[in-house]
Amino acid sequence: MQKKPIVLPQGVAVDLSSDRISVKGPLGSLEFASHPAVTVTLEDGSLSCKAVVGVAESVAMSGTMRAVVANMVTGVSAGFERKLNLVGVGYRAQVQGDTLNLTLGFSHPVAYKLPGGVTATTPTQTEIVIKGVDRQLVGQVAAEVRAYRPPEPYKGKGVRYVDEVVVIKETKKKK
Repeated sequence: MQKKPIVLPQGVAVDLSSDRISVKGPLGSLEFASHPAVTVTLEDGSLSCKAVVGVAESVAMSGTMRAVVANMVTGVSAGFERKLNLVGVGYRAQVQGDTLNLTLGFSHPVAYKLPGGVTATTPTQTEIVIKGVDRQLVGQVAAEVRAYRPPEPYKGKGVRYVDEVVVIKETKKKK
């Protein structure tokens, strides 16, 4: 059965070997180990992932492989970004080289070393923009930064995603 093909944008090159898929584009290159239960084919500017008949998990893996390869193509052509906000008095962030320095109300500053392939910028002291070509890595870095001080439910202070909604609880009242 034919699933939705992945259309390759201008300037993106794909190399299909027997066990690896590598995608090169204007922003960089990514590589992924191909699953043996899925065949990836390149036909006139688009990729298609097909399940191997007779293998139990091939249908599920074909959808997963399609999503991963589509994210690789999007990453090397347009890139991914995650935005974080710091909410709280005295909470601030700044980038120095490949280190993200955070002041989050602890007795000490937090220095987070950014992995290769990921960059961070701070447009203001309370905003962090994490960019990269690997969607999984960008999301992982954003989750690790957020984990230092997740939003608390009574005042909403902490590190939160820009689109995140924090439900504020009501405090207990004395009778």
